[in-house]
Order: sequence, then C-alpha cells, then structure tokens
Amino acid sequence: MVLPEYATKAIALLNENGFSCYAVGGWVRDGLLQKESHDIDLTTSATPAEMQRVFSSYPVIETGIKHGTLTVLIDGHPLEITTFRTESIYSDGRHPDAISFSRDLSSDLSRRDFTVNAMAYHPKEGVIDPFGGQQDLQHSVLRCVGNAAERFTEDALRILRLLRFASKLGFSVEAETKRAAFECKEQLLLLSKERVAVEFKGILCGKSVKDVLLEYHGILAVIFPFINKMYGFTQHNFHHCFDVYEHTAAVVAAAPDTPVLRLAAFFHDCGKPDCFSLDENGVGHFYAHASRSAEIAKETMLELKLDKKTIERVTMLVKLHDSPIDEDARAIRRKLNKYGEEALLELIALQRADTLGLAPEFHTRLAHFDALVSLTNEVIASGAVFSLRDLAVNGNDLKRRGLRGKEIGLTLKKLLSAVLDERVKNEKAALLEYLDRHP
Repeated sequence: MVLPEYATKAIALLNENGFSCYAVGGWVRDGLLQKESHDIDLTTSATPAEMQRVFSSYPVIETGIKHGTLTVLIDGHPLEITTFRTESIYSDGRHPDAISFSRDLSSDLSRRDFTVNAMAYHPKEGVIDPFGGQQDLQHSVLRCVGNAAERFTEDALRILRLLRFASKLGFSVEAETKRAAFECKEQLLLLSKERVAVEFKGILCGKSVKDVLLEYHGILAVIFPFINKMYGFTQHNFHHCFDVYEHTAAVVAAAPDTPVLRLAAFFHDCGKPDCFSLDENGVGHFYAHASRSAEIAKETMLELKLDKKTIERVTMLVKLHDSPIDEDARAIRRKLNKYGEEALLELIALQRADTLGLAPEFHTRLAHFDALVSLTNEVIASGAVFSLRDLAVNGNDLKRRGLRGKEIGLTLKKLLSAVLDERVKNEKAALLEYLDRHP
C-alpha cells in the first residue's frame, strides 16, 4: 500500500513534531483488499490545538473540533485528521455522551465498529492490527470489535453498516455478530430517517444485495414493515417460482446498481399482498398492485426524506413497471415525449430486471427488452422530435397567425402529436401547411 504524497507529508509533519499519526479505517481495509480508495482519514496523538500549531502554514478547517477532527488542506487536497479518542456510554443509542482525547492508538481502534475497519497504517511501521482485521479480511468475514451487542447498543447505525459492508464486499457475518444484530434490531427505530436512507441505498447498490435482503429480512422489516407481508407470500401463479419477497430480492440484484433503479426494484411489488385475489382455477392475481406499490413507495420515501427528484422518479417507475412497451418507433417516440430519455431507459431496465425475477422459462422475454433499448437509442440518435422544444415552429410563429393564450399551447401539442405519428414532417413550412388543412 502506498499513501498519496499529501497524506505522507501530513504524517511526517506530525511525527517530526513528536506526535504519532496513522491512516485508519476504510483506506487501510481497501488497500489490503487491493482496491483503490481516495477516502483517506488520519488519526493522531496530537490534540486539535497541537494540530493547529503543526499545520499553522496550511489552511485548516475546524470540521468537528469538539470531536477532535480538523480538515487540513495540503497541496490542494482536503485531509481529515482526528485525535485518538475514547468514548463514554451512548445513552441515545447513536452518539457518545462524551469523548476523551487519548495518546493511545489501540484505545482509539477499540471503539470502532468492525475488525476490518479497526486497522491503522504507517508508511514505516506498516499495518497495525490489534483485533485480527487482516485475518477476517482473508476469510471474508465481518466481525464486531469486542462485544457485538455492546457495539450495536452504542450505535444502532452499525447494524445497517454491517449489512452495507456485507452487500458491498460480499462478506459473511460472524455468528455472534449476526446474533447480536438481530437481537438489537429494534434500536434501528432510534435512528434518523436521513441516516437510514443513506445506509439503505448503500445496501441496495452492493454486489451481494440479494443475499443480504434474504438473510436479513427480519432486520430490514423493522424499517420497512411491509416486508413482513411480502416474505413467504406465495404468488400462486405459473409465472413465478419465488414468493413475493424472494422475487423482489432477485429483481433488485438484476437491476443496474444505481440508487433510483435499485429503489424502484425494491418497491415494485411491495403492494402485491394488499391486492391478491385467487380465481376459480386457483391462479393468483394482483390487480392494480403497481399503483398500490407506488403509493407505499412514495409514502416510505417521504418518511426517509429522500430528495424530491428521486421520489418522483422511483414512484413513476414503480407505477409503470408492468405497463407494456411496444417494439415500434412511433410508440417509442410517444414514450420519449411522455417520460424523457433517461426515465424511459430506466423503465425498460426495470422491466428487464423484473423478467429475470420470473420463472426461467419466461426469460425468453429478455430479447424484447434488448430490442427496446436498441430501438430507443436509434430513435434518440436519429434526432427524432419528441418534445415541444424540438418542433420547427414555436409560439411566436403561431402568434403571427393570430393565435393567442391557451390556443397556442394546444396547437403546439396538436402539431407535436402529428409529428410523433408521422402524419407530418418536422419542417416549418410543412407544419404551417398542416395547420391550414387541420385548423
């Protein structure tokens, strides 16, 4: 592992002034996994006041000075440096009541969540690993530092961090750590919705998300109670070889790993149990489940305080996830007009992932979605018109023809519809002539 020069310079400066300093946490973990990481945090025996003296010739930002953290700008790179510290009890289940600065690296590392995150590195000393993090990395295991129940009781967010790392890294969870996570799961209700949202999006976007969703559904159901209805809900339909929740986990894993698409996949069938009916032949149906799922999705995302754009896009995708899209250029142009390029391609990707969550004999439909992507890209590349701003005439042209107010907007929409249906070319003369013939 090789630290960037600016980080090495910071360590050297502190060492020259009599203080110890190490890279710590994620950068060390990722380096040992031979993964590139630019998120470098340093920890030091120097107090904030001592750091300010050492870095007096550099810009220093008091990022979190009461917690011992300063941000130093070295050669244009911001670098967070935190004083070794110990922590008191966490009476609110999230933040320590008090912290104390320390001169001891081991005591600082002992307060961290998992062994793979409780290692430090020095350019001359190498890796400092008092809790067996390297061995756990070699065995792809996540294990709490010390007593797992205590770690999760101190800070319930660590439970979600555990699931995020399991999803991201594909690691298994050590038995006692797993037991404690389930034992402490109700403490997740103490967390702010914003922090839950950040960690959950990280869980969804991991490479092992399917395994995590299935293995830890009981923990996630504390945050998302609708999971309890989905888990084990048999669909009684020949299209499905999974229950509702197993199908959902498969669709999430099959969707592209962007937050919007993974969220849409997670919510797309959450309303199914509320819409179930069984016909006279014993076949299950879920009429209007897309609308019900969209309602639950929107309500849940509002509670999680996600941004407006994400809420609107995910809700739209969930509501439309089972709406058919024809392999026809005219139909694609109309969809592009209605939803836009990005949203339409996301919808196709979601429907493709949904198909991968069906019984294998129905995977032949994947060719349809591949064709839709190709056709959509062709329509976009051709410069085809699918919005009012692309029309060869505008409101001023219509004003010169005597149109006013709402008439202008309605006429432009009529012209766009004609262009989308290929009844007229998108040329100014042709459009105005079309108006003469269709006033």
